Amino acid sequence: MVVECPEVFSRQGAAALRHVVERLESLDAVAGLTWLDRAPPLNIFGLDEPILPRGPASPKRFEVARHKALDHPLIVGQLLSPDGQTLLFLITYDWALVQDEADVTEALVATARGAAAEYPDVPLSFALTGPVPIRLEWVRNRDANERLFQFVGYGLILALSAVLFRGLSVVLVTAAAPALGVLWTLGIVRSIGLQDNPFSHVVLPVLLSLVGFADSVHMMVDIRRGLAAGLTPREACRRALGTVGVACFLTMITTAIGMASLSLARHEVVRDFGWSCVIGVACTWVAVLTVLPLCCATPWSRVLARGAGREVIGGQLHRVARGIDFSLRHARITSALTIGLFAILSVVALGLEPDDRKANILPPGSGAQRALDTIDRALGGLDVCSADLQWSVEKSAEEIADVLGEIDRVIAAEPLLGHPLSVCRLIDSLPGEGAARDRMDLLDLLPPPLKESLYDPVKQTARVTFRVPDRGTVACKPTFERVDEGLKRIEGAHPGFEVSLSGEPIMRWRDLYQVVLDLARSLGTAAVEILVVMMVAFRSLRLGLIAIIPNMLPLAAAAGWMVATGQPLDIVSVCALTICLGIAVDDTIHFLSRYRFELDQGFDKTSAIRQAFAEVGTGMIMTTIVLVTGFSSVFASDSHDHRAFATLAVITLSIALLCDIFCLPALVAVFDKPPQPAADPRAVPLNDSRA
Repeated sequence: MVVECPEVFSRQGAAALRHVVERLESLDAVAGLTWLDRAPPLNIFGLDEPILPRGPASPKRFEVARHKALDHPLIVGQLLSPDGQTLLFLITYDWALVQDEADVTEALVATARGAAAEYPDVPLSFALTGPVPIRLEWVRNRDANERLFQFVGYGLILALSAVLFRGLSVVLVTAAAPALGVLWTLGIVRSIGLQDNPFSHVVLPVLLSLVGFADSVHMMVDIRRGLAAGLTPREACRRALGTVGVACFLTMITTAIGMASLSLARHEVVRDFGWSCVIGVACTWVAVLTVLPLCCATPWSRVLARGAGREVIGGQLHRVARGIDFSLRHARITSALTIGLFAILSVVALGLEPDDRKANILPPGSGAQRALDTIDRALGGLDVCSADLQWSVEKSAEEIADVLGEIDRVIAAEPLLGHPLSVCRLIDSLPGEGAARDRMDLLDLLPPPLKESLYDPVKQTARVTFRVPDRGTVACKPTFERVDEGLKRIEGAHPGFEVSLSGEPIMRWRDLYQVVLDLARSLGTAAVEILVVMMVAFRSLRLGLIAIIPNMLPLAAAAGWMVATGQPLDIVSVCALTICLGIAVDDTIHFLSRYRFELDQGFDKTSAIRQAFAEVGTGMIMTTIVLVTGFSSVFASDSHDHRAFATLAVITLSIALLCDIFCLPALVAVFDKPPQPAADPRAVPLNDSRA
């Protein structure tokens, strides 16, 4: 508990704080509480004496107590800020008596405020943070977002789709398949224990519904065109499965590859999310290819055929066609600009640095967030790290004190690190004169638990602790590197000693870089695997290579946006980019699949490009609009991670559509070398909708 009180060292302030502590300890859920008045004594007699005077003490005695507290190494920077106005209450829970999560969160703050209200003349404020409050705050925020954004996201998708299709019945049938796939996925994920994941509750259902809905739109557009052309429902469904169904199978494979690459990461949350996505993609694909044709083969098909060819997007497709015609007329220039832009953005993307912060999982302005900020500002950070010293052969107490002193000076020289604590500082605070190395025998006067936490000659270990603010890995990286280099110099100067850094921020510094590198490698692996799948599917190395740039360019553009806005490369952003690669390639597959089909029908290359867009352009644009709208609903989330994921998804998918419409046709026109058509080439206008 973080307590702010400008009158700690006053008669009324001390009385109010003691009353608050008494009331907190009366709660069943509180097993104990440590604060400055109960700091272990540092005197040669080991007498237990409070820091704050009791009774009607004079202001002078409180001023003496203030100086005493600020000279106490176990108080200043540990339980009290250097300005003497912010305190830290270390609360231990009695979990056997905890009945509800409020007992360890709201009840504590309410009790403290109620006790403080009895001293209206003493300004007191309270905030709770730590592992338990942070975890509970995250769970509450996650549950609220899960219900809200699924409702908002699905509502927006249905409403927008009804407008685009100009019919509610079509939307309900189109949405039924992915909705069923999402239900199957959630059941499977929860049955195998993958549901306790920060992304599985909010991002996964929306993501799967959008991916499944995109394939459903392509299927529905093709089925409606068949019905409008006079085919029977069975014939229309059979034709759609034969053309669009193959492309949907390829999109499922490539999307699953992109998501499966996350399962190779070392971070458990990322691995679980990757496997959940793979399961979900497979379930939604099965649902789309079974449920949708079955619904369309029923008498309901007569309703579905109404308005075919008059969709909002289909009616405006000729306007987009002008852009394709322009890129085809200037195909070489467009291709050169595309490749050059991709190269430039790729170089810019190299400026991204991995980063991570504890506060990212908390909603801005929450109580736990404000308490974290207060501790960072007043006490140097919530996280306590340590430089751990070990020796394997017998060492003298004097030599150990010398090494600890050097470690202490290395840490104290770093402004970002706060309040180093070692046995040397404890000895220096005891009465007497002389250096710590000459008074190591005074350690026997300290309480055994305190001494053993910093120095254990039996286990041949010692440590220097220090606080680290929640500034993120990028801000802490230079500091940690300098400290690490300093500790290595100490090891070299003192053979037989080993010094290492430990603590959560240290682990994030070391592991995050490895995690992000693993994910970056998995992104590259996914790109190569997707390339191989497309090469095999289209039986063309040339088409596989052509598809790389329009699908990697959106990722490079998103990375360039991150660099320009100062966004770090964290686990969330790499997950988003990896998943978006699998989604963005879907439109490319639909386009190239239809392009190859039109070539087989006897069209020349340019006519095949135009006809391919005439057939799948409506679906490409509609699915992207729906995807972007669905992800945009997550912007209202309180979670930084959710908003970051949605932002990258919107940017990547939007640019991917532009690349597929304007860049991909130009690249195909310039670099593809299809066999000569057997029949005379036929030109087809882009707004043609033949069956």
